[in-house]
Amino acid sequence: MLKKIKILLVTCLPHHFLSKIMYKITRSEKTPFLRRIKAWYAKHFEVKLNEAEEENLDAYPTMNQFFTRALKPEARQFDLSESKLCCPVDGAISQFGNIDNDQIFQAKKHNYSLFQLMGGLDRAAKPFINGKFITIYLSPKDYHRIHMPYSGKLTEMIHVPGRLFSVAPDYVENVPGLFARNERVISIFETSMGPVAMILVGAIFVSSMETVWSGVVTPPNGKRVVATDYSRGKNSILLDKGAEMGRFNMGSTIVMLFGNQTMQWSNDLVPHQPIEMGKILATV
Repeated sequence: MLKKIKILLVTCLPHHFLSKIMYKITRSEKTPFLRRIKAWYAKHFEVKLNEAEEENLDAYPTMNQFFTRALKPEARQFDLSESKLCCPVDGAISQFGNIDNDQIFQAKKHNYSLFQLMGGLDRAAKPFINGKFITIYLSPKDYHRIHMPYSGKLTEMIHVPGRLFSVAPDYVENVPGLFARNERVISIFETSMGPVAMILVGAIFVSSMETVWSGVVTPPNGKRVVATDYSRGKNSILLDKGAEMGRFNMGSTIVMLFGNQTMQWSNDLVPHQPIEMGKILATV
C-alpha cells in the first residue's frame, strides 16, 4: 500500500518543472557544497571511480560533467565481429524477448504498444512488428554514455514529448505503459542485421538527452512529435560498433528494438541482472 501511495504522489508531481530546476543545478559551477555533493554521490551510489578516465572529483566542474564522465579505454571491450550484438550501456536488464505483434512486455501484468512507443508513426513501428526487444535500466551509479551495439547508418531520429515518470523498477512494475508515455528520443539505424531502433527514455530529473550528431535534443521538451530524416543527403551518419551515439544527462532507460531477423539471445541473460557495456547480448 505504501509503495502505491508513493507512486501516486510522484505521479502528481510537476515532472518537467522539477527537471528544469535539476537541469540548472547540475550544470552550475556555483552549486553550493558541490565538492561535498560529488563525494557523497560517489560514495552513496558506489560509483566505480577507478574506471573513470578522470578519477579526481575536482576535475569535474559541474555535476553533469561528473554524471557523463568518460571511462578509461580499457575499461570496456566490444566484440567487433558482425555475428555479435553487444550491450550499449552499463545498467541492469529489465526485460527482453519477442514483440508479440504490436505488444512489448514491460513487467508482470503490463504490456505496452509498439505503435505508441514509436510516437504513433506507423512507418517507424512497422519494421519491428513481431521482432525482438531488450530494455536496460541505468541507475544513478552507472556510466551514462550510450554506445553502438552494432555498426549502422542512421535513417531517422524522432523526438516524442511526454511525461517524466521515474523508471526505477517499482514504477516500471506499477505504471501502465510507462515507456510509451515518457518523453523519448528514438534513433533508427539500418544495419547488416536489419533495422535497429535505440530508444532513449527520459525520466524525472533526467529529461535531458543528447546524440553525437545533433547535440542536446531535449530540453526544450516540445509539444509535438518531431521526426528528422537522415536517410538521404550527402552527410550520412555512419557509426561503428562501440562508438558513442549519445548520452543521458543522469540515468534512465534504453529500449532497443530489432526486426524479425534471426537472433539468439545469450544464454546467461536474466531479467534484473546487472550488465556492462560491451557484453554480448545475442548472436546474429
